[in-house]
Amino acid sequence: MKAFMDKDFLLETETAKHLYHDYAADMPICDYHCHIPPREIYEDRRFENICQVWLGGHQVLEDGSDYYFGDHYKWRLMRSNGVPEKYITGDEPDRERFQKFAETLEMSIGNPIYTWCHLELKKFFGYEGVLNGETAEEVWNLCNDKLQHDPNTTVRGLIRQSNVAFIGTTDDPIDSLEWHQKIKDDPTIDFVVAPSFRPDKALNILKPGFADYIHQLEKVVGREFSCVNCVVDALDERLQFFVKMGCRASDHGLDYIPYTPVSAQEATAAFKKAMAGEPLTKEEGDGYTTYVLTQLGKLYSKYNVVMQLHYSCLRNVNTALYKKLGPDTGLDMIAVTDCSATISGLLSALTEAGACPKTVLYSLNPSDFDMLATLMGPFQTDVTPGLIQLGSAWWFCDTNDGMNQQMKTLARLGVIGNFIGMLTDSRSFLSYTRHELFRRLMCNLMGNWVENGEYPDDDKALEKMVKGISFNNAKRYFSL
Repeated sequence: MKAFMDKDFLLETETAKHLYHDYAADMPICDYHCHIPPREIYEDRRFENICQVWLGGHQVLEDGSDYYFGDHYKWRLMRSNGVPEKYITGDEPDRERFQKFAETLEMSIGNPIYTWCHLELKKFFGYEGVLNGETAEEVWNLCNDKLQHDPNTTVRGLIRQSNVAFIGTTDDPIDSLEWHQKIKDDPTIDFVVAPSFRPDKALNILKPGFADYIHQLEKVVGREFSCVNCVVDALDERLQFFVKMGCRASDHGLDYIPYTPVSAQEATAAFKKAMAGEPLTKEEGDGYTTYVLTQLGKLYSKYNVVMQLHYSCLRNVNTALYKKLGPDTGLDMIAVTDCSATISGLLSALTEAGACPKTVLYSLNPSDFDMLATLMGPFQTDVTPGLIQLGSAWWFCDTNDGMNQQMKTLARLGVIGNFIGMLTDSRSFLSYTRHELFRRLMCNLMGNWVENGEYPDDDKALEKMVKGISFNNAKRYFSL
């Protein structure tokens, strides 16, 4: 029997152990897509206890406002174990909430959260044991002592422990980026934190709040909009500001990727109806979104900004709990959408215009992996190896099986050696161990191919691929 999560965890062959320990383990991390707040990096926040880090809670800001933060992955897990909501997102004492999570975790064999949590306990707190209901007090005391007193467990300390070179946060076009500016001006911060452009609210014309958001964008740029190109020009202005602040990537989190080509006049007509509070047909909404997304794609190409497209998520499906808790609280699911023709149509239009940007495609539905991997091929160029990327296994796919499936698909239908690798997509400063898990799986996969005789024992080529997928490819792709 193998030891529990030892140094060779998930490394089944000698080749895999060599590739991981000698080439992958010590590479820097490029976390090019996450949701951590830049303010907490600048202020170098120190958490009071492990429950705050893992389950979250209310935090009162300097201006007196209150906001709730936390990990919806863990919240879903606790609900699945029948834990009352008051211990999940409620105001019960943190020690009691942590106990309920520990009791849930020991029931969760095979779930990636089980692995992530124990990797985090080992990496940041030196805990080699197992977290369960009986050990919760021991783990609570150990973690809290380090969080409260160890200089390496402030937010910046956790980032440095993980050897993170680059962090791409997720930011709205109307954001002032004041915390990014403060980070840039602080010489003691020796890693790069850059904003990523997330203009979803300006594209989601069919969703509630669209007109209110457009008015906010108007205030930021100092003028009113009378047409769709006014919106595009405003986004262009904000994108240029983001680029000056170090932006390397955009991100679009859409329910589905539309492609309904329309003229500027038709898109403007839909825009005016929405701003007047009149209902739109799906075709009108998709036409507007297609027009703006296509124009943004051209701008991303112009400014060398990577376009990330996330889709196929059905959000907030539990209406009663959503009304109580709001978005991003673990109420989402995989959607079944067919975006093969629309994504290819979008990329084809951009290519025909000579303005197809570097693009990363993520579907929450793993059944889309083969489709996306074949979709990429017609649009690859000799300008950038891997111009179109099959994004890493995202969200519900971020499991051992999901990551292996994504990599095997990319290897079968593309060139895995050009893959830009892992990201956290997380709100937690402990989640960088997801890169470790990914690298272990990647090295094990390659090691098995070598030892099965499917690839030669060419150490120089293997080193280049392993280091590339771990960090170097993302460094090149995002122009770090």
